[in-house]
Amino acid sequence: MRVLGSGLGVLLLSSCGFRECEPIDEALVALLPARLSESGLYPALAPGEVPGDIVADDVIAYAPRFGLWSDGAEKRRWIRLPAEGVIDTSDPDEWRFPEGTRAWKEFVRDGVRVETRVFERVGPEDADWVGAAYLWSEDDTDATLAIEGEVDARGTAHDVPAAETCAGCHGGRKSFLLGFSAVQLAGVEGVDLAALAAAGRLSEPVPEPTVPGDDLDQQALGYLHANCSHCHNQDRPERSGSRCYDPDNGLDFSLLAGSPALADTPALETADQAIGHGEASELLWRISERNTSGFAPSMPPLATEVVDAEAIETLTAWIARR
Repeated sequence: MRVLGSGLGVLLLSSCGFRECEPIDEALVALLPARLSESGLYPALAPGEVPGDIVADDVIAYAPRFGLWSDGAEKRRWIRLPAEGVIDTSDPDEWRFPEGTRAWKEFVRDGVRVETRVFERVGPEDADWVGAAYLWSEDDTDATLAIEGEVDARGTAHDVPAAETCAGCHGGRKSFLLGFSAVQLAGVEGVDLAALAAAGRLSEPVPEPTVPGDDLDQQALGYLHANCSHCHNQDRPERSGSRCYDPDNGLDFSLLAGSPALADTPALETADQAIGHGEASELLWRISERNTSGFAPSMPPLATEVVDAEAIETLTAWIARR
């Protein structure tokens, strides 16, 4: 993503148009602590003590099965549920998290710990989330709330996003959190869904979802799920109308892996309508570009400036045989 201008009211150029982002609610931002060390990610710190790699006992580390491409950045993720909080898992594709849920995602670029993003559900409605990034200090002693973000932060090519742009992607799903779900946690280490269900933290047990096809199918569908489905799905929440990035096409198909649209192999033909075939594939053309002109737009249109060569190789092979 390249931010044009600075501060509130930035413009994001996208594959299907752009508009001014709505300023983030200052009252919501005020609910977040000023420093990451005060967010609950780490154990209680003594005066002068700095955060390390040990997280608090009630924080769960996890890594999704299918990763979002972030220009090669290394990422770590954590989540904390409120005491006695239960995740509503009745819809396997759209988990609803209890009020008070807090999640973190750390970004390390070229060996530099640049930012940690924090999301918290602050109310009973699906849209009641607040999120922002924390920019790490030059001496790595703590990270400070960075509402307006920062371009090329800490001397890297990594852009820390402004808080008002978070809904550009997260606003496309009812659950808001994109990487903590049935299909993303199936078969990965670190999160025991059966144990969470037994402890009463899930509203109902979660059967392990099956992504269709062989290994190549699953890799391709996993990429589309992690990088595209938060916009390209048929169940966009009503709040998506206020997003500063809103695709105006592609809503007649879903790229959610594990969703009814991709639940069996014949249904993959639905995705083929959007993907195209061979060298004529629009998808390959778009993911092979990085620009913000709006004329020959890239995919994903936000939060990336570097082409994902491995994804292109996977999708090229997958499309060629379909």
